Amino acid sequence: MTDTANKSSGLRAFLTRTLADPVLLYTVLLIMSIMHHYRSSRALAYGLAAYLIGWVVFRIFDFVYKHHIIGFFACIILYYISARSAYACMDKGSENYPISWGLWFFTPQNALRYNKWYTLAIFILFLIFMLSVVYYFTRVRYRIFMNFLIFIIPFTIYGKEYEKMPIGYIIALAVGYVLMMVMFRQLRESEKDVFVNRGEAWKSVAVFTVLFALFSTLFPKPVVHEDRTILETLINADALTDRLNQMLDVFRDTSTGEQFRTRQSDVIHYIVEADDAMRLKTATFSTYDFKRDEWKASDIDTYYRTYTDPSFDINFNAETADAVFFAAKLDYDFAKKYGLVAYAGKKLEYPQKKKAVIFPRYGVMNGAETIPVPQGATALTESDYKNKIALSRAGAVFTVDDQYYTNETFTFEYIPNTAFPDSNKELIQVLADRDDYSLMLKDAYDALDIWRPNEETKHYRSVINFNEAFYDSYTELLLDYGNDEKIYELAQQITAGCETEYDKAKEIEWYFISNGFKYDLDYQKAQGENVHDFLFRTKTGVCVEYATAMVMLSRAAGIPARYCEGYLMQNEIEDADVKSYRVTANDGHAFPELYIKGYGWMTFEPTMSNMINSTANKTTKVSTTDMLKKAGFVMLVISAGMLLLLVVMPYLTHKLFMLINRKREPDKAVAAVMHRLCKLYGIDATNTAGEAAQLIAETSGADISAVKELFSKSAYGSIPMSEADRDKAMADYLAAYEALKESKRKKRRIKISPHGGN
Repeated sequence: MTDTANKSSGLRAFLTRTLADPVLLYTVLLIMSIMHHYRSSRALAYGLAAYLIGWVVFRIFDFVYKHHIIGFFACIILYYISARSAYACMDKGSENYPISWGLWFFTPQNALRYNKWYTLAIFILFLIFMLSVVYYFTRVRYRIFMNFLIFIIPFTIYGKEYEKMPIGYIIALAVGYVLMMVMFRQLRESEKDVFVNRGEAWKSVAVFTVLFALFSTLFPKPVVHEDRTILETLINADALTDRLNQMLDVFRDTSTGEQFRTRQSDVIHYIVEADDAMRLKTATFSTYDFKRDEWKASDIDTYYRTYTDPSFDINFNAETADAVFFAAKLDYDFAKKYGLVAYAGKKLEYPQKKKAVIFPRYGVMNGAETIPVPQGATALTESDYKNKIALSRAGAVFTVDDQYYTNETFTFEYIPNTAFPDSNKELIQVLADRDDYSLMLKDAYDALDIWRPNEETKHYRSVINFNEAFYDSYTELLLDYGNDEKIYELAQQITAGCETEYDKAKEIEWYFISNGFKYDLDYQKAQGENVHDFLFRTKTGVCVEYATAMVMLSRAAGIPARYCEGYLMQNEIEDADVKSYRVTANDGHAFPELYIKGYGWMTFEPTMSNMINSTANKTTKVSTTDMLKKAGFVMLVISAGMLLLLVVMPYLTHKLFMLINRKREPDKAVAAVMHRLCKLYGIDATNTAGEAAQLIAETSGADISAVKELFSKSAYGSIPMSEADRDKAMADYLAAYEALKESKRKKRRIKISPHGGN
């Protein structure tokens, strides 16, 4: 064989060995499983990058292993370049981003807006770390314990944030870890590594895979029904997750809603005794920054009044119409001026008021300040908390000088959110149609004589005062939609033909159902994405995007609106003595409130897909063990098929070779026989035909002298072969094939024999 052929063959062998390196492939799998957590949609791209970079880095490590002194400096340069690259990415990512890389890293990643530069930095750091430690603890000094610690790193990253690692990664990592153990375990205690036969490793891995699949498929899994909330609270190592859960309060100037872009935890924050599932409000924001995609608080959100008595009215806004009509009843001149004589003394139809009791639980055991307010709350009627409580103009309730704890409860009176009757629409529209709505509220306030001793008069005067102060001071602020022409055009299109503001609001609320919008907790917004992108390009997001979009569309349609945060009650407690709901961090929710003229503030729910998904999740939710069982069944079928294929493959390839080679030209057939025998016997291509014949004879006793002579004549002497020569070569091949089979059978019998090793 020529030197060129030897070099070419050597290069191919080198590439095959290094590109199919199981250590490199296992490291790439580790990186992909980690990066799936940081950016699932790009895990494959990160895996490809890790493979290419890893191949180069492993060649550097090979050089370091052989040349210690020069290699040391090469290693220092490699780590320096990696560190500088990661630092440059961190520096780039911090531009126009509200938090540093360090805080970003220690904060639950799905709860943050995606930052490609920060993510690239984490990729570089994890990659160079994984490449270094996996290479060292397999190829330089094998340590099974260190390999196990490396193996569990991806699991800890997912586990600390209550996130489930995809089943495919779990299975692949488990099989890869076993492969590493089998292929690189040391047979003696010297520093020089001695490895077992690499070919045998695949058999061990195949057996493990089948056993793993059988265990996952056939063995029953325990089902745990106990409430583990206390235990989860005690062992929760992610304090930052708990801090994010406390972001649902009124003590913030801005909000990006990032706490809603993640699956937080099932740690209970509140137990709520109530007849209805509803939204709980904790904070409001009135100004939207398109450039930064964040909400900011205004005076209407931060202005508040304190109460020393733990019971006070929350000015239920639907009483606006009642107050105006009551003023018309007291003052005929007022009624005549605004055409309300026929409506004097009328009231809207309301469902009967109900009670909701809020019990703080484990999620606020360290203290909290914001008190969740039930949707439609009319009053805080009683509480075990004895210090000052404040009520903001936007309807948020919170403690002032101290926090409340798990032993303090709050009881609210609320009116259920039921269907809006037509009779109410008619009465409300009488007031909403007036262009001088603000002036009408001022005159109604004056008509409600403060000196009248009647408690009803005082109450309605307070209601009018609340609405008039708001409408006079904040209407313009709450109609700001950034003068976005496309948002304005879409709002007009959606509300075309609607007669009332309520009808407009309902059309906007339902717009997201039938226009291709998708609720996706795994979707991570790119830096710079805002409500415009959500409405017209991505149509993908969580409750934050839906609520923000409805606020902007409502404002463009002429309806004052604001953005609210809190919780969505949806998990009813089964078998409870009193109808109750469990409110956890996962129930964090954002929603819009709209001011309907003549009525007041109303809560809407544009995130319909969220509610649908929540309901679906209750009925279709499967545990990790259930998914592992299904995956195990699939893996069992695949593994059984692969094992069957491995068993019959030698026979099939042998038969296929015999069939094809008998039809080849004699010259090609003789060369094919020699190459086939070398492959069967594991003989390197660098050996000559004579050396190959000798190795075959030593292995199985087969005599292939005819093939050797024919191959030499054809390859080196350029002597044409005949069909008879081809038949001789095929006869030698068949004899050598059978001899190899018999040799393997003898070796197996020796291994099985109790005296076989002696």
